[in-house]
Amino acid sequence: MHEMSLAEGVLQLVEETAMRENAQRVKLVVLEIGRLSSVEPEALRFCFEAVVDGSIAHGAVLEIVDVPGVGWCMPCGESVAMDEAFGACPRCGSYQLQPTGGTEMRVREIEIE
Repeated sequence: MHEMSLAEGVLQLVEETAMRENAQRVKLVVLEIGRLSSVEPEALRFCFEAVVDGSIAHGAVLEIVDVPGVGWCMPCGESVAMDEAFGACPRCGSYQLQPTGGTEMRVREIEIE
């Protein structure tokens, strides 16, 4: 389950930010997770709750923003929506798609006090 190591990485980033800003606690963490990122949001949520126990982020709310998948279809020559990494183009049915968006996972916001 790679979500556990991802949750640990997010916590490390959150703790470094909180320390740099002399925060007393972390109230909110907002993550953007792309549909094509191979990250299971609910598994990440579960792992995040486990790793923040006893940390400055204990009790912080984790908000996950879904980022849609986008890809470049070579035969169509256009950007199209992608729901899965190896799916077909919704316009022409080709499998020659290059993902251009929705593969990322990033911390968008950290609310501290």
